[in-house]
Amino acid sequence: MTILVDIDHIDKIYPLKNGGEYVALRNVDLKINQGEFVSLIGHSGCGKSTLLNIIAGFEQASIGGVVLSGKLITAPGPDRMMVFQNYSLLPWLTVRQNIALAVNKVMTDLPAEERKEIIEKHIDLVGLRAAAEKRPSQLSGGMKQRTAIARALAIRPQVLLLDEPFGALDALTRGNLQEQLMAICEEYKTTCVMVTHDVDEALLLSDRVIMLTNGPEAHIGQILNVEFTRPRKRMEVVNDPKYYVNRGEIITFLNQQKRDKRRKRKVEVEKMAVPAIAAVRLVEKSVVTLGYVPTTDAAPLIVAKEKGFFAKYGLTQVELIADSSWQTIADGLANQRLDCAQLLAGMPLAMTIGVDRRRPTPIVTAMVLARNGNAITLSKKLYDDGVRDLQGLKEAIEATPELPHSFGLVDNVSMGSLLTRYWLASGGIDPDQDISLSLMSSAEMKNQLSKGFIDGYLASEPWNSAAVKDNTGFVVATDLEIWDGHQNKVLGVRENWAQENPKTHVALIKALIEACEYCDDRRNREEIVQMLARPDYLNLPAAQLRPGFIEPFQRSQDQAPELLLRFNQYYVEQSTCPRRSEAVWILTQMARWGITPFPKNWVELLERVYSREIYGKAARELGLQDGVDDHTLVKLFDGVLFNPDDPLSYLDSVTIHREICIEEIAIDEPVLKRTSRSLKTAA
Repeated sequence: MTILVDIDHIDKIYPLKNGGEYVALRNVDLKINQGEFVSLIGHSGCGKSTLLNIIAGFEQASIGGVVLSGKLITAPGPDRMMVFQNYSLLPWLTVRQNIALAVNKVMTDLPAEERKEIIEKHIDLVGLRAAAEKRPSQLSGGMKQRTAIARALAIRPQVLLLDEPFGALDALTRGNLQEQLMAICEEYKTTCVMVTHDVDEALLLSDRVIMLTNGPEAHIGQILNVEFTRPRKRMEVVNDPKYYVNRGEIITFLNQQKRDKRRKRKVEVEKMAVPAIAAVRLVEKSVVTLGYVPTTDAAPLIVAKEKGFFAKYGLTQVELIADSSWQTIADGLANQRLDCAQLLAGMPLAMTIGVDRRRPTPIVTAMVLARNGNAITLSKKLYDDGVRDLQGLKEAIEATPELPHSFGLVDNVSMGSLLTRYWLASGGIDPDQDISLSLMSSAEMKNQLSKGFIDGYLASEPWNSAAVKDNTGFVVATDLEIWDGHQNKVLGVRENWAQENPKTHVALIKALIEACEYCDDRRNREEIVQMLARPDYLNLPAAQLRPGFIEPFQRSQDQAPELLLRFNQYYVEQSTCPRRSEAVWILTQMARWGITPFPKNWVELLERVYSREIYGKAARELGLQDGVDDHTLVKLFDGVLFNPDDPLSYLDSVTIHREICIEEIAIDEPVLKRTSRSLKTAA
């Protein structure tokens, strides 16, 4: 399809009288195809009409821009025509004269007779021949709106913009006009962007429904593809089973936004009740405790402390607290022993939901600390038996059904766990039926492999290289091959801590972004290795930390080392920016394997856990881009495309899985609020 309108990461910011600013839209990124009908929906104040006005050229984006057919929109033009809710007809002109005014103004290069034919054709197109000589005061609401539509279409715009065009009409008139608009758009292949509050109208008319979150800083929360065939008949659409599924998705999204608005209002009221003290301080807390697990993924934390990035932003006493167990790190964050922590990618979501029926602890993650950095290591015995890939592993397991087969994982919600399960299942190996999975530390995995107690594991460095060096294992795949660029470790803080210490939180993010940039400059890597190797950090020989980080990575003792430039990725390609598309994938995988239910209110959950606002503020203060497109398809090694806006369809498509449940998650309650349904039975 040809992209006609490119809305390129736009912000709309209004200055306030007190010197502050109101951010109406933040990082809105959307591409609209030629001939596509797109609806914008959301609660009042979410910026729908503002976005429409920016496309029309009535307003300019503060950041970013809108491109139409390769040209930046800087002003209104005849290539875009707007139909308003209030008709906007000139009261002293007839129907014919209102249409003629637009045609004669825009099509000055056409002969008068040809312009007249266009005017008459569009009068007939909207069925107003009998009312052609009537003025607006003599017309019904529906006839006025048909005149406005005819006037807009008569000048043959590339894009028709509709701002709640049927909102003031009665149901019957509205239905008739919707049918007419569909017929006209079908005939002329018109590209339309419509603002509406009507869910049924959006589903009937649209190819895609764009759902906007609440303002301020409204952004695209979800995109729904409407797949009813065209031409559409109202009764056929309403009787299609998909109609009620789609309608339910939009209603669920809007209800989530209502709850989110109430929650934010409550937070603001609580803030107002606290006396404003030390307002001039750079940060609320200069002493911060930060937990981590000693691997090369922890490099940004150590660099931020050792190179003075924390101190640069007013965090004069950051205490790095190491622990070998991710469970202990999570508990320390939940029980307030730690202010913040390096977490496995799935932990913020799992802790907020409340895995294993634990009391939910709402966690906010506003940046990614490390991407990639994992590998799947299998035993030397499997290598000696000829295993070199996933297919070989499957054959080895099938050939020895009498033997136990076991893999080590650091945590059920780690990217390592989820990627291992995904990798195995893609090869036809059921990770729960064909093998057993055991939780253990990375160091313990390496020892268990050498003793023959497990067949493999997925871990961060240096534990894969250590097994290769000792000739007790070999690397069958790195996560560069499974999913290049996925988030691996993130920064997590308790939600209440983030609310009480917003300046500290931003300072923390800024310091760590700069540290990530330092880590991805390969000229600094040798210095970083020496830092990591110190007894107070990883306490390992420097030589053990170099493979993959600086030096070529060796998969087995009889294979030549290879240079993997992105094996440890911290900053390049906007690595630090949290991506909600990845978070939705994590949620689907946790549901797929029965670790957690899939949240019916997943958009609401992501709005709370993945903080665009904090990361965006920190990035902007550093002069960096403050967001990415969260709606692009995700593609892993097996070629399967994951649509982050339609996770339920993805869950319906997977083959090997456990029973998949869909539940409404009540985040602030000690247990899950059960309004669940089973999506699939165990396979």
